[in-house]
Amino acid sequence: MTNILIIGAGRSTSSLITYMLEHAAANQWKITVSDADLQLAQQKTKDFGHVARAVAFDVTNASLREQLIGESDFVISMLPAFMHGDVARDCVRLGKHLATASYVSADMRALDAEAQSKNILLLNECGLDPGIDHASAMKVIHEIQEKGGIITGFKSYCGGLVAPESNDNPWGYKFSWNPRNVVLAGQSTAQYIENGQLKFIPYNRLFTQTDTIEVEGYGRFDAYANRDSISYREPYGLQSVSSILRGTLRMPGYCKAWNVFVKLGLLDESYKIHDAHKLSYTDLIASYLPNGNGPVKDRLIAFMGPEIDADVIEKLEYLELFSHKPIKRTEGSPALLIQDLLEEKWLLKPGDKDMIVMQHQFEYTLQGAVKKLNSSLVVIGDDEIHTAMAKTVGLPLAITIKNFLTGKFKLYGVQIPTVKAIYEPLLEELETMGICFIEKEL
Repeated sequence: MTNILIIGAGRSTSSLITYMLEHAAANQWKITVSDADLQLAQQKTKDFGHVARAVAFDVTNASLREQLIGESDFVISMLPAFMHGDVARDCVRLGKHLATASYVSADMRALDAEAQSKNILLLNECGLDPGIDHASAMKVIHEIQEKGGIITGFKSYCGGLVAPESNDNPWGYKFSWNPRNVVLAGQSTAQYIENGQLKFIPYNRLFTQTDTIEVEGYGRFDAYANRDSISYREPYGLQSVSSILRGTLRMPGYCKAWNVFVKLGLLDESYKIHDAHKLSYTDLIASYLPNGNGPVKDRLIAFMGPEIDADVIEKLEYLELFSHKPIKRTEGSPALLIQDLLEEKWLLKPGDKDMIVMQHQFEYTLQGAVKKLNSSLVVIGDDEIHTAMAKTVGLPLAITIKNFLTGKFKLYGVQIPTVKAIYEPLLEELETMGICFIEKEL
């Protein structure tokens, strides 16, 4: 019997937990699902009492954390990324394997040598982005290289969006993952390489310097650059490429409207506004505008100048920013106050479906000819619970854990799905679930 501990039962874990539970009996797994919200953990395990249990969990309770990890053979941490450190240290000290969907942190990297010496797997970046992006990109990169091709450019884009049939607001966006991450997205300078030149886009320009990406059958999307694209050269083996960029996708017009919040300074997390409940959102907007007379909407239009148009105004009006909608929170950072509003207005309603869109763009030379290839993925969710986001974050992690536990690969220390032993069986199984890339030579 293999004891598996899942820490965290939030919105992106439903597919992971279901997959692990459905495969538990056949593989002789005993699953413990833990969460700060015991009822949530119980809800996720209610139909699998023969192979699962639900427990309350507090990551800051060191003795409880050590007890649950000590009772396990494999730990899956679906906590926010900054909380993985203590769990990882406990796992390595107690000799337990660990998997997360998060980026490899400095804390995690520091444990690599000890984990390797103890034959402990520390699997990271095995969700959607990062995760499926690594696996699918490396498959194409290796195939091109095996034919003798030399990759000269690589761009990769991904977005968690709303499916066309559920797209009923002018932003074309609803939350299918952590709203905090959406509100604070892009707040560090983006860096990438374009035609051999190092490029930087600071936060104040990030949503104005965008590209347009087209995915066949789904139209065009806004794309803005992610934080550090350059760091992907080494793990992808692309040190000599002349262009490399990773970006985030949104519906057309989203970035231009989002830039209003950026330019006003409304996404600042560094201070709190006290007695916020005495204000309306219209008051909040006014407090960030230069002194002046007249309606707040007119003052905002004057402030933004040519960066605002009727389409942007429509999006802001949808959020009720000019209708004196009251702020409910007593105090909070401006970013948190905006987040509260967006969580209300961008909620996935019953029956709503989300959508994941990913596209890799490769440029390469082969036998003296310059070639281009696009590899695209679109996944539509089932409903507001079984979302495309939950599928594409949770299933890669669950499948790879199963593959490790059943002996399909033996790798230890810090690993991400860029090696064939991990990504090949992962992509094969995802394809049986309808999660597959369409490759097209241009």
